[in-house]
Amino acid sequence: MIRGVRGATTVTEDKAELIFKETEILVKEIVRANGILAEDIISVLISTTADITSGFPAKAVRSIEGWEYVPTMCTHEMNVPNALPLCIRVLLHVNTELHQKDVRHIYLNKAVSLRPDLVQETKK
Repeated sequence: MIRGVRGATTVTEDKAELIFKETEILVKEIVRANGILAEDIISVLISTTADITSGFPAKAVRSIEGWEYVPTMCTHEMNVPNALPLCIRVLLHVNTELHQKDVRHIYLNKAVSLRPDLVQETKK
């Protein structure tokens, strides 16, 4: 079964090292919470708000040990008025036996405001 696993986080400013750090934290928490292995990942789509321009979050994903062959792509989110700034969103397409209702979507930092209905004990 293929499932989509979502997550989002924010950075405090548009700096490459912060983008890489927070993206890696988010992705590692998503895979930990859902028992995902790199070889189970079909692809990763990462979007950022338009105010993030100093680094590709995909670079952080590819730097995780064992993830160098995971297809990863970055894009920008729609520029919607009053959207959460400095936000990084991640969508992993994975092979899993988890039922849709059992997938744990992870929201960290200020991104917890995006889906408070899905935020569990992973608040940061």
